[in-house]
Amino acid sequence: MECQVSQQQDDIVIIHVKGEVDLCTSPELRALILQYLKKSKSVLVELSAVAYIDSSGIASLVEGYQLSRQHQLTFALISVNKTVASVLKLAKLDKVFQIYPSLYDWQQHHSSSQ
Repeated sequence: MECQVSQQQDDIVIIHVKGEVDLCTSPELRALILQYLKKSKSVLVELSAVAYIDSSGIASLVEGYQLSRQHQLTFALISVNKTVASVLKLAKLDKVFQIYPSLYDWQQHHSSSQ
């Protein structure tokens, strides 16, 4: 797994995830999510290049979601590919997470809800 972090305007961080998110790599993703939720108002996890995600990867996303709710921060998934979407749907988390087809869609929704 590889992660790249980009900072956007208005205190928005995007974590771009690529490769396999599994028991060996999910602690890195978890650490990044939690680190940036402590520094930013909005953390978006971009998942278009994820080839595989297991329950430990999903748990990392859930932990980010829970922390964001506790501190009234924004946490969303963007560009979720079919592989990740099927796992989220199987776990019934597709209705829990804020999921957007692209960063543009998230920005449009976010700007219209303020």
